[in-house]
Amino acid sequence: MPPPPPPPSSPSPPPLLFFLCLLLLSATTSFSLNQEGLDLIQAKSTLTDPTGILSDWNHRHDNPCNWTGITCSHSTTVTSIDLSSASLSGPFPAILCRLPSLTTISFYDNSLNSTIPATISACRNLTHLDLSANYFNGLLPSTLTDIPNLISINIQDNELSGEIPRSIGNFRRLETLILTNNLFNGSFPAILSNITTLKELRLAYNYFISGPIPPEFGNLSNIEHLWLSSCGFVGTIPDSFSKLQKLSNLELSYNSLSGPFPTVVFQLKNLYQLELFNNSLSGELPKRAWSNLTALRLFDASVNSFTGTIPVELCRLPLESLALSDNNLEGLVPESLARSPNLYDLRLFDNFLIGPLPSDLGNNSPLQTLDVSFNQLFGELPTSLCEKGQLFDLVLIGNSFSGELPAILGECKSLGRVRLSKNKFSGEIPGGIWGLPHVYLLDLAENLFSGNISSMISGGFNLSSILISGNSFSGNIPDEIGSLSNLVELMASDNKFSGVIPATLFKLNNLGTLDLSENDISGQIPVEIQSLKQLNELNLANNKLSGEIPDEIGNLPVLNYLDLSGNSFFGEIPSGLENLMLNTLNLSNNRLSGKIPSAYSKQVYRDSFLGNPNLCGEFTHRCPENQRAKNNHNLWLLRFIFIFAAIVFIVGVVWFVFKYRNIKKTKEPVSISKWRSFHKLGFSEFEIIHRLNEGNVIGSGASGKVYKAILSNGEAVAVKKLWERSIKKENETNLNGDGSQKDEFESEVETLGKIRHKNIVRLWCCCKSGNSKLLVYEYMPNGSLGDLLHSSKGRLLEWPMRFKILLDAAEGLSYLHHDCVPPIVHRDVKSNNILLDEEYGARIADFGVAKFIKPTNKGAESMSVIAGSRGYIAPEYAYTLRVNEKSDIYSFGVVILELVTGRKPVDQAFGERDLATWVHATVNQKGHDHVLDPELEYESNDQICKVLDIGLLCISPLPINRPSMRTVVNLLQEAVADGKPKPTMNDGKASPYYDSSDQASLV
Repeated sequence: MPPPPPPPSSPSPPPLLFFLCLLLLSATTSFSLNQEGLDLIQAKSTLTDPTGILSDWNHRHDNPCNWTGITCSHSTTVTSIDLSSASLSGPFPAILCRLPSLTTISFYDNSLNSTIPATISACRNLTHLDLSANYFNGLLPSTLTDIPNLISINIQDNELSGEIPRSIGNFRRLETLILTNNLFNGSFPAILSNITTLKELRLAYNYFISGPIPPEFGNLSNIEHLWLSSCGFVGTIPDSFSKLQKLSNLELSYNSLSGPFPTVVFQLKNLYQLELFNNSLSGELPKRAWSNLTALRLFDASVNSFTGTIPVELCRLPLESLALSDNNLEGLVPESLARSPNLYDLRLFDNFLIGPLPSDLGNNSPLQTLDVSFNQLFGELPTSLCEKGQLFDLVLIGNSFSGELPAILGECKSLGRVRLSKNKFSGEIPGGIWGLPHVYLLDLAENLFSGNISSMISGGFNLSSILISGNSFSGNIPDEIGSLSNLVELMASDNKFSGVIPATLFKLNNLGTLDLSENDISGQIPVEIQSLKQLNELNLANNKLSGEIPDEIGNLPVLNYLDLSGNSFFGEIPSGLENLMLNTLNLSNNRLSGKIPSAYSKQVYRDSFLGNPNLCGEFTHRCPENQRAKNNHNLWLLRFIFIFAAIVFIVGVVWFVFKYRNIKKTKEPVSISKWRSFHKLGFSEFEIIHRLNEGNVIGSGASGKVYKAILSNGEAVAVKKLWERSIKKENETNLNGDGSQKDEFESEVETLGKIRHKNIVRLWCCCKSGNSKLLVYEYMPNGSLGDLLHSSKGRLLEWPMRFKILLDAAEGLSYLHHDCVPPIVHRDVKSNNILLDEEYGARIADFGVAKFIKPTNKGAESMSVIAGSRGYIAPEYAYTLRVNEKSDIYSFGVVILELVTGRKPVDQAFGERDLATWVHATVNQKGHDHVLDPELEYESNDQICKVLDIGLLCISPLPINRPSMRTVVNLLQEAVADGKPKPTMNDGKASPYYDSSDQASLV
């Protein structure tokens, strides 16, 4: 039987039909993303996203509720968008207002840089809007009030300008309005008093026209937090504020309020924080009406002029923090203050208070900070200060406290800073105080203490500064001090210490200052002193040291202060000292002999060798003559022949070695990579490599060493050799604007390789050899401005020279800011980075942390870490990590203050303040003459005061108030020309440092 026929085959689909099916399937997949997702993708297309944070906003993820920054309701509709700190830039994406259920938008801390569009009113259901810390500019749109349900608006830290629209008073549900730190001007918006639902209003740091606080603000019956610092207010707080019974925090600092203390605040029953500093309030603190004030968290009336005594009624309140510093208060510290159960912060420094501290202070409250420095207080310390075990800051400088320290303080493990200098304390220090585990600063100087340093000091492993000069401590310096690995400063002069310098002291690798002068220390200086590679100051004057001065002192790379006077050192001055770059040298009143080294045969060292009768040199003219040589010509002839033969032999040996090395170089060349030169050079890279020895070190810091190299053509250059660990560290933290990494070497090469200016240090070339990275600069024979100004040579810097240095440095910075494309921000402007040539011409140096500021960044650029030096860093940079040219201008202002006052940017004399704060406060209270360098007393006072005013403008706390560097150059030139600097007012707003009668906002 035949097999059945096969079934008929089905026809294959036509190719066109197959293609259409695929297209339909693809379309179905694409359209699976809902309309909200499509709107979000369109919004993404208007933004620049350098970090890729919006990478999951795409068609492959069909549910936008799972996208970064998106929150949805249960019905899968978008209700919230939070893209804070996402590094986004571009305009505000108004298309987001198409999302029907959107209630919250937050773009906090990005770089959005357009105007806020009027179409934002289309976000009809929005309740919370946060656009703070961006670069929005232009006007605040009046259409915001068309969003009926808005509860919170935060647009602080932007560049919005113009007047605040009157329509903003139409909000009916708004509870929070924050417009701090913008450029708003015009009249203060009293219309805001119509928003009676407001609980928090912040308008601080804008540029409103000066005027009184609107009394209509008394209508804000629900207000709890009112921040109106630096809003141009004059007069006093209106009586209508008595109606603000829910107000808990009132901040009115940096205005021009005047008159007596505003007693209306005592009627605010819920007020716990009051800030009135930097106004012009005066008179006595009221002694009545305090009973209604339930608590006062911060009462800082600094830079006012309050007089009288501290009201006893104030001290009966449940205070947490009381700060009445920098006033003219007198009388006793009330005993009732000790009964405040919540008091943890008490700051009364810089007044005229007298008498003892309250006997129970600290017994009833968790006291953490006590600072009563620079008063006229006396008596013994209360034993209860650390009763609650929380005391961290104990600062009593400049009083007349007496008696012994309470032994209980030795058990106060919470202490971190102890400053008791310039008092009349006596007796022995309780042993436990030496070894407190968290104390990093122990300042007992200028008292009447006696006894030994306890061996318990080994427990103080956090100690970085020990200041015990001017006491009667005795005995040996204990070996245990060598276990303090964090110790940077040991000041123990003018005591009765005896014995030898302990060998363990030379294990302290971080020690920068060692002052043991005016004691009875004997023995020799151990050669191990060469291990203190960070030692900057060594003072062993007026002891009983003997022996020869060790040549190894010359191996200390950063030593610039050396005083060994008043001892019994003998022998010759070691040749190793010629390796040092000393600003101060004093070897007088010893028993030294021989010849003064040529490096110190200069006028500036003329008094450095007095009282050494056997020394000979240019200053003494006592070099003994060889009489026998004069009388015996035959002996001279023999010596001449012998010397001539020796010279011929030495020259031959040197020639042979030189030739041998040249031949060896041709056979085994040094490995050099990435050699780049930026100028026509008369030397080779091999010359640089072979001159980097320890004998040529002229400086050392956190990033590496600096060598002085004398080349074969006689030219001197400075070579910076970067530490390998510094390079690695920079690689981890130093980011370009595009997110790529850039180390300090590349940053400096990139910056200096592209710029040419007479006031910018010249980078000759750079190279990499193995793991070493070298930067070769022109050599600056007069070192840095900081070293010169703050050394004994500072008195030689007369005003014309100081002014010339300032003008040179200003022109260099102006070039970086205004003539470079893109502009360059130095980020570490300080006196130590201003170098001086042989004519004392100034040049800006050290561009290791410099940044190019992109033209697209209209405001400050965000950094990953803070760069700069203490005392020079602008406030906004330290707080926000945002940097622009204004940060450099603040730092340059501090340099101006250094040159005018002769003081360092950070000094113990300022207490907890820095130079900028001290100058500002002193000028406001006492006038210009009280801050000027006494070395300039015979100089041109009017011109110096004009330059001081320019410096104060540069350190304005608000960046917008600081003049540009181009303006600074013009102001300096005008100051020396024919008149006052010309004030240019910024929208009628004066700097917070001055009232309108001063040269305030020179911009």
